[in-house]
Amino acid sequence: MFKKGFDNEKYIKMQSEQIKKRINQFGGKLYLEFGGKLFDDYHASRVLPGFNPDSKVKMLVELKDQAEVVIAINASDIEKSKVRGDIGITYAQDVLRHIDAFRGFGLYVGSVVLTRYNSQSSAGSFQKRLESLGIKVYRHYSIEGYPSDISTIVSDNGYGKNDYIETTRSLVVVTAPGPGSGKMATCLSQLYHEHKRGVTAGYAKFETFPIWNLPLNHPVNIAYEAATADLNDVNMIDPFHLDSYGKLAVNYNRDVEIFPVVSAMFEKIFGECPYKSPTDMGVNMAGNCIFNDENVREAANAEIIRRAYAALCNVRKGLSDSREVAKTELLLKTAGISLGDRPVTKAAIKKAEQLGQPAAAIELNDGRILTGKTSNLLGATSALLLNALKALGGIDDSVKLISPNIIEPIQNLKVNHLGNHNPRLHTDEVLVALSICAANDPTAEIAMQQLSKLKNCNVHSTVILSSVDERILKKLGIHLTCEPKYQTKKLFHN
Repeated sequence: MFKKGFDNEKYIKMQSEQIKKRINQFGGKLYLEFGGKLFDDYHASRVLPGFNPDSKVKMLVELKDQAEVVIAINASDIEKSKVRGDIGITYAQDVLRHIDAFRGFGLYVGSVVLTRYNSQSSAGSFQKRLESLGIKVYRHYSIEGYPSDISTIVSDNGYGKNDYIETTRSLVVVTAPGPGSGKMATCLSQLYHEHKRGVTAGYAKFETFPIWNLPLNHPVNIAYEAATADLNDVNMIDPFHLDSYGKLAVNYNRDVEIFPVVSAMFEKIFGECPYKSPTDMGVNMAGNCIFNDENVREAANAEIIRRAYAALCNVRKGLSDSREVAKTELLLKTAGISLGDRPVTKAAIKKAEQLGQPAAAIELNDGRILTGKTSNLLGATSALLLNALKALGGIDDSVKLISPNIIEPIQNLKVNHLGNHNPRLHTDEVLVALSICAANDPTAEIAMQQLSKLKNCNVHSTVILSSVDERILKKLGIHLTCEPKYQTKKLFHN
């Protein structure tokens, strides 16, 4: 059940003002390391109900006359054709997607930097491709002894070997398609080069999570740990902030561990470090925009449960190991919750036990819970989708939105011509069939008009769904969890 707890407009305004202050603090030029997802931060929108997934890029639009974007990508990730798990494209492809998306918002993309470049052939080919598209490309190299050998790093044999990225705006946003892309090193390398040229410039970091001014064990911060369970990130009290100011602030292990090194680099470049703690480096205002903590806690707890289910399913799919499961189980205990706490989970499991076959349940945004069962025509999730649209449209449950006369020819096509073994319709096929019916059937048209109301609804399936069904539910904005088991005992599942 969706209940707002976050003021998105206040966030955009406060965040823009904070970044402007940081630009002025450093004399008019700021390199801003932008962590997390810029365009599609669905994790933030789930744990901070009211947060728009594109909030961060809209905040940058407020500063577009001052901002330019530099995209960093690790040359080794190009060579390995590393893939983003959430959207299924390579990091190299995601660079192009980022450029198109930034331009679509009217933001200026100044260049792409290939980090840890070591003459990788694929990286060289990617550079030529970008340059043929009119995009400036720079190279940054691996530095021996990084990050501990400060004297080498901050020298002409370290950062000095890197290409100097030519920038023209006061705010340089350094972003990347994923972690390990070298955003911080890019920023610090630029500070070294700017300082040698007599240009005053500064550095700041923009990470949404963990939220520094929420308690360490607030569900929002626990949900961040659950989201990064595969990386084994750990939230912790920032000891440097506590020592310098006597105040508690939450950060995470990697930033805390690297801070002495970053501080030493600043001292080597400028003579002193402008920050006393890793928290000082951040500009995140998200914690100041929560107006209903109870609603945010409830949403974050639901996300912790979703992440725990995802970890279990990843192990079942062979995509992860038991360490991720152990981490999420520990986080469930820390938050004082369990997998079975959500009504939608209980409803799905109860329905499956009654029928002796897979089932699914949905919790609508008004609190109603509906179920769907497996039949000869439809899978449980497809049936559930139609049941939900009928309920939202005030259509009697006995009404058949899609005639068997339409479903059967689709099944015939799937089995007899396309080689599918499962004749039941997936969610995408159901929606296509429903849209065809809507052309001549007013009731089906009413059902189609309800699709937008499925956003932020929770669905639980008693079996792992196909990639097709998962993708469709995600596009509809539905939050899905599955029991970690397959419908059949086959070895191969698609």
